[in-house]
Amino acid sequence: MMELKKIVSKKEVKSSKNTLLVGDYLFVNKIGYFVETPKYIPFTRIKIPHLHVKTWDINRGDVVVFGYPGDRDDVVPKKQDNYIKRCIGLPGDVVQIINKQVYVNGIIFPNPPESVLLNDTEKAGWVYPRIFPKGAKWNNDNFGPLRIPKIGDVIPITKNNFDQWEVFIEREGHKVEIGMNDQIIIDGKPANEYKVQRDYLWMMGDNRDNSEDSRIWGFAPMDNVIGSAMIIYWSCYNSPSDQGDGYDPDEDQQFHIRWDRIGHTVN
Repeated sequence: MMELKKIVSKKEVKSSKNTLLVGDYLFVNKIGYFVETPKYIPFTRIKIPHLHVKTWDINRGDVVVFGYPGDRDDVVPKKQDNYIKRCIGLPGDVVQIINKQVYVNGIIFPNPPESVLLNDTEKAGWVYPRIFPKGAKWNNDNFGPLRIPKIGDVIPITKNNFDQWEVFIEREGHKVEIGMNDQIIIDGKPANEYKVQRDYLWMMGDNRDNSEDSRIWGFAPMDNVIGSAMIIYWSCYNSPSDQGDGYDPDEDQQFHIRWDRIGHTVN
């Protein structure tokens, strides 16, 4: 178990409003999905062999805490933050968004009860330059379809989709480049396909118009999952000195305890 405010940023909590609010503390079930030994030597970022045993399945709709995989174009994350999002898609699922409505495998994914959706919609055909994957002609409200990779998938790699998969392959520990005559080279050998080595998830915030999630940074490796959000055991709001990180315009700007949120489950 751990406290929310110690594992995710205030900005990250905003992306899940109203499911979570700045100042919510909650228990996170760390053994609900996996049991594992430490990945790093204490107080360092040096990886060591570790045990990782699956205990339970992640389901669509679960609110999940996980290690941030990094910005779209970064092989190694610039920050070691933990994020909290709702799992929308599982390995092998196809995700699509049409006029803000999420579809998984062609079926409407119901909006969470506390989701926040603005009336303004980014029209189909308009391209958001930061959208995932690199080069896609999509935006936050009209996106996909895109298949979530699962272990064992074989992905054709050509010069036409190289930008889309370059970072993905390198995050899995392989060097990929375009050689002479547009030949794809993986680990120094000619290749025309890549076999996926890990399972991935698609994660989105409930505050859809104020959330940097899989639509921006991409797939979340299953290995990055820390646990599932459970119960809010304390909730308060202490207005910051300015309107930056942690400020919520919908709150009374005096310190107060949100008694009505204490004891609520996160769903």
